[in-house]
Amino acid sequence: MQIPGKITNFEWKTTGIMTQDQLWINKYIEIRDFMEKNHRKPSKYTPEERDMHNWWKHNKKLLNAGELRSDRVELFNKLLEAGEKYRRVNQWQ
Repeated sequence: MQIPGKITNFEWKTTGIMTQDQLWINKYIEIRDFMEKNHRKPSKYTPEERDMHNWWKHNKKLLNAGELRSDRVELFNKLLEAGEKYRRVNQWQ
């Protein structure tokens, strides 16, 4: 599965149907762009970010259980690396 920098939804607009792969890639790009812009992972406490957080958590569970599709594993691992880069640091240590 190749990920372009930006996905146009031209095909979706003309047919009205998106495949599961297209939905997964769109969410991946949405979260990747969010982390690049905000320098943090999506929060479960902010309503606008909750869907991204739940997608992250669900795919992490699939990865740990070995059920994440092989073409998505490499992409999701890149997202996990970016998440570690923006991991919260305890300011009181």
